[in-house]
Amino acid sequence: MGKFEVTQIYNLLNFDLDSLVKQSKADGFRFIERLVNDYKNGSNTFNYSGEGLFGVFNEESVLVAIGGLNKDPFSNELSIGRLRRFYVSKEYRRNGIGSLLVKKIIDEAKRYYKVLVLHTDTEQADNFYTSLGFTKENLYPNSSHFMKFKS
Repeated sequence: MGKFEVTQIYNLLNFDLDSLVKQSKADGFRFIERLVNDYKNGSNTFNYSGEGLFGVFNEESVLVAIGGLNKDPFSNELSIGRLRRFYVSKEYRRNGIGSLLVKKIIDEAKRYYKVLVLHTDTEQADNFYTSLGFTKENLYPNSSHFMKFKS
C-alpha cells in the first residue's frame, strides 16, 4: 500500500462518504450512516473544544478511514473523551491504517482529557483496541474500553 495521510476534517460534507456508508452497512454497522446524518442535522459536528473528526486519505485523496473524538456524551465528567464513529474501509484493513488513525485521536485526546473511552461489541475490534493499550472494562457509562492518561 502507498502513503497515507491523517487529516482533521473540518467539514464532513466536503467529502464523499457513500462508499464507507455502504460498506459499513454491509458489515452490519450503521454508525457511519449515523455520523453523516448527525453531521447534517447538526447534532454532532465535532466542533466543540476538545473534539475533532479525522480521516485517513490514500494517494488519490480518497477517504479510506474515519474516526472522531467527542466529549463523552454519556458522562457528566468533562475530563472524559470518547472515540466515536471509527471505521476503516475493508480493503485498507490490517496494514496499520486503523492504528495510525487511533494514535492520532489518542494524541489529540491527551490534550483535553484524562480518560478516553469507546464502545465496541465485536471480538475483532476488542483485540484491535486492546493491542493499542485500551483496557477492556465497562467502568464508564456505555463504554467497553478505556485508556487513562497520565496527568
